[in-house]
Amino acid sequence: MTSKKVDITIIGGGILGLSTAMQLSKKLPDSKIVVLEKEDKLAVHQTGHNSGVIHSGLYYRPGSQKASFCVDGASALRAFCDENSIPYDLVGKLVVATNEDELGRLDTLLERGQANGVQGIRMIGPEEIIEIEPHVTSGVRAIHCPMTGIIDYTLVTNTYAKIFQNNNGEIFLSTKVVSIGKKSNVINIQTNQGDFETKYIINCAGLYADSIARKMGIDPGIRIIPFRGEYFTLAENSTHLVKGLIYPVPDPAFPFLGVHYTRMINGGVEAGPNAVLAFAQEGYSKTKINISEFISTLLYSGFWVMTRKYWKTGMQEMYRSFSKDAFTKSLQKLLPEVKKSDLVPSGAGVRAQAVDRTGFLLDDFHIVETDQAIHVQNAPSPAATSSLGIGNHITNIALKNFDL
Repeated sequence: MTSKKVDITIIGGGILGLSTAMQLSKKLPDSKIVVLEKEDKLAVHQTGHNSGVIHSGLYYRPGSQKASFCVDGASALRAFCDENSIPYDLVGKLVVATNEDELGRLDTLLERGQANGVQGIRMIGPEEIIEIEPHVTSGVRAIHCPMTGIIDYTLVTNTYAKIFQNNNGEIFLSTKVVSIGKKSNVINIQTNQGDFETKYIINCAGLYADSIARKMGIDPGIRIIPFRGEYFTLAENSTHLVKGLIYPVPDPAFPFLGVHYTRMINGGVEAGPNAVLAFAQEGYSKTKINISEFISTLLYSGFWVMTRKYWKTGMQEMYRSFSKDAFTKSLQKLLPEVKKSDLVPSGAGVRAQAVDRTGFLLDDFHIVETDQAIHVQNAPSPAATSSLGIGNHITNIALKNFDL
């Protein structure tokens, strides 16, 4: 079978891969750019399993890539949606402190949001909390983020894809990368659908980003550890309890936001997620186990260092995973009226969390360059919100360093 010759191959058909493809195709109209996606449609994994929030930039350390990409990216995303008739709704968010011990962390969040230039954020007391979310009666104080919104990121990704294809880009679905070799500055990508000869690779493989790097003979210095986030939805007779988005004050030592309530753009309210170790890169259920992937996690020294640091939090999350009573109790901190019977089991997502050898859970985006390649090694939330900013950043790296 003859190899397909291309200039740039993007591995991964999620929102970052397609944002990058779209922007590269505009800047390099004479270059042959392809996207390889192992599933039979786009946005199947992290993009299609997140809670659909347009984040405002409140949480992130000032000066970090998350902070800069999120604030600017949210604005760019809204403009893109307006131009392409993609619905979104700025329903607003409350980050609620339910006890005095959380007030210091809430103050720090407000300072971060202000430093990041988040529009309209302010601290409010119990009376205004109830005006905005009448059923949040447990709030001592809260940050109101009026520019936080909801959206369908699968629709956004497919719109990026349509524009990319209109710019003569090609997308190959059901195309799984098997191996990657290099000879005379030509990279050969062997897939289950034939070979591709390419000058450059952009690795946006998400849960398999570290695996793709290793296929290229590169030690990425991190391992993608999969964490499953499980959701409930509120029963139809309980959705009136939530007007917009309701979040707890996060634990700064753990890069997850805690169980929260999210009104969805297509209707209904999600409650969750927790954060538990998955036993497969695509471990969307408790019973999904990929032996080789799980053993690979167990053999990674950074996993055990991480486990020693966070074992107590991990056990609490695991307990909540198996106990609906515990999950309900966590949700009742924010919304005391919620009952166990209001919670209907829903889907789950898997977060690709990069962990280094010291057990550190990378808390910022991590994009690295190697010979003839760019690797997105860590892109958790707010990557979808920031997709245009991240895609532009990758495009600028490619324009500077790729000889095209």
